[in-house]
Amino acid sequence: MLLLGFSSGNSLAFGRYALLASGKESPDGWAARGIAIGCVTFVVLLHSIAPKWGMRLANLLGIFKVIILLIIVFAGFAALAGHRLVPDPHNFENAFSVYRARVSAEATRMHTYKGWENANYVVSELKHPRKTLAIAAPIAVGGVTILYVLANVAYFSAISKEDIATAEVLVAGLFFRNVFGRSAAARSLPAFVCLSNLGNVMAVSFAHSRVNQEVAKEGLLPYSSFWAANNRFGAPAAALFLHWLATVIVLVAPPAGPAYSFIVNLYTYPGTWINATVTIGLVYLQFSKAENWTSPWHTYLPVSLLYIALNLFLALTPFVPPTGDWNADGYPYWVFPLVGCLVLLLGALYWLLWSKVWPKLGGYKIVAERFTNEHGEEAVRYKKVTVQ
Repeated sequence: MLLLGFSSGNSLAFGRYALLASGKESPDGWAARGIAIGCVTFVVLLHSIAPKWGMRLANLLGIFKVIILLIIVFAGFAALAGHRLVPDPHNFENAFSVYRARVSAEATRMHTYKGWENANYVVSELKHPRKTLAIAAPIAVGGVTILYVLANVAYFSAISKEDIATAEVLVAGLFFRNVFGRSAAARSLPAFVCLSNLGNVMAVSFAHSRVNQEVAKEGLLPYSSFWAANNRFGAPAAALFLHWLATVIVLVAPPAGPAYSFIVNLYTYPGTWINATVTIGLVYLQFSKAENWTSPWHTYLPVSLLYIALNLFLALTPFVPPTGDWNADGYPYWVFPLVGCLVLLLGALYWLLWSKVWPKLGGYKIVAERFTNEHGEEAVRYKKVTVQ
């Protein structure tokens, strides 16, 4: 989670829409990445110095994002009625024909809905987590799903399939141009999408910094007490820095040129392995009497099995060669699944060295000891016990 919990995709989207709103015809490259770094730096500093105001701004931008989606949806209804500045793309004729049979498109779709699990990362900060999630999660996921489906209908009502296939993250900007033209008012709409991306970066940074902090509390990082501590503002500044560092590395590591598809796929792909294996583990715990495991949360077995099958499909099929160009996105099709698997294997190697190899060579074993820290939070302290 430390290496994969980054906000690079939406930070880059922020940079590209900022350039698009300023009138740039090719809003990409290192200029967009530089703005993206500035975006995540601002977010991390705000969450570190003024955490309450950071959350207030994140909530405000979340509401703003829903408003933007509603604007797109209603503009789509107008485009369906013929109020657009381009010819009818005829996308709803032969609507079930496959025009882009690529598995990476499925990974991009998963990224669109990714974020529904972020609330689970901050359950410890909720007063009544079970009641809150039981009500809020279905409403939020259901509402966003409806808006996203209608937004896709809007895009297909005003943009040709070929333009959608190459627009990447700028599809909303292309939609506004085709419906509203190139006026100053129309150029302001991408700026609104830019602010929407800022809201996502703020929410993800807040959630993933808490994950980093919990990993440190478990004693799984070197100098865990440092990474697990809060600063004088009550914010996990050190954990936020880890999130910032991972985000910046992913932003600057890809070579010059379009990088959004690679970043999105790299962010989404390893999660498919994690989702599948964690769900398999939960099913085992639920039905294994020897484990004596209980939980107030339960999922119907057919739902769990379907979720496992979907994630295994998404994890394995990116290695299947596409029928067309193997470098359609500017890099070989196997790069993002290979890099994703290597990152996961790197985490497994770290755990193996930390928990097995080094203790065996040092003549000790690791014993977990749970305790309550000075903030009243449960944490884990790992002690080295000499083996006699």
